[in-house]
Amino acid sequence: MTENEVLIQVDDLKMHFPIYRGVIRRQVGAVRAVDGVSFKIHRGETLGLVGESGCGKSTTGRTMLQLYQPTAGKVFYEDIELTALKNEPMRHMRKNVQMIFQDPYASLNPRMTIRDIVAEPLVAFGTASGKAIDERVRELMGLVKLDPDFMLRYPHEFSGGQRQRIGIARALANNPSFIVCDEPISALDVSIQAQVINLFEDLQKELDLTYLFIAHDLSMVRHISDRVAVMYLGIIVELADRNEIYKNPIHPYTKALLSAIPVADPDFYETHDRIVLEGDVPSPANPPSGCRFRTRCPIAESYCAESRPEFKEVSPGHFVECFKWDHPDNKRR
Repeated sequence: MTENEVLIQVDDLKMHFPIYRGVIRRQVGAVRAVDGVSFKIHRGETLGLVGESGCGKSTTGRTMLQLYQPTAGKVFYEDIELTALKNEPMRHMRKNVQMIFQDPYASLNPRMTIRDIVAEPLVAFGTASGKAIDERVRELMGLVKLDPDFMLRYPHEFSGGQRQRIGIARALANNPSFIVCDEPISALDVSIQAQVINLFEDLQKELDLTYLFIAHDLSMVRHISDRVAVMYLGIIVELADRNEIYKNPIHPYTKALLSAIPVADPDFYETHDRIVLEGDVPSPANPPSGCRFRTRCPIAESYCAESRPEFKEVSPGHFVECFKWDHPDNKRR
């Protein structure tokens, strides 16, 4: 990883989905799926993005690639502002930025052969034709550890793990440098997940790829990521190096997430308490005032409702959004 070379920069990104009601479809509110996130991803790095369901992880990834038109904010690929590109320029930019989707059963067209699925980006951008397409498809299938002789088969003839490898091959067709991996292992058997993770790591080394890796499995995120960002209700509450965030979590929500990871050591639970959050996640259509986490936070004070905390760097490379990050009550349990 080149530490100083920023490949992707996200500045105050917001994605609000309007809520309409009535016969005349009048807008009465908005779902604030992503509500002001900022981060950078360096070339060759993997940034893990974690959080519970509905917090805005997948929407962040899709909005970065302009699959959703953002409500506000900017996204840069190197020095190119993706949010300012119109249809055709953005279409050509997709050779450099790609996405691997969560469900390998829904993301592949069942009517197309594997050859046609993997070759589709090559045809769309005119980067290969004739026999060169078949040669490239065979090369891509070899990269993802699939038998090239299977390329005339259909998706239903493959397992979930094999289908996800086909999706990875399709994403790699035009040699992108940045890939959003939207929970690419969550629909797979546990026995297959490690194989796919190892494939991601091998491809990153071989092709100099940069990932935004979205996932629920915190232990898997630690394995593959260089840094980890923790998301809650549309915002990033903590971001740090993977080892730092696991050894020294600061935000109460991060601590609760980490306490939920099973540990195969009975003695561990004699010195570490399980943090159980009370209440439900607030609606992103009506988020709490001030700190987003205050309604479930065990150390919240009245002033936490008055204004939103600053997302600040509290130690080198360690960012957190919390008023009480250094308060004695916020010690690790």
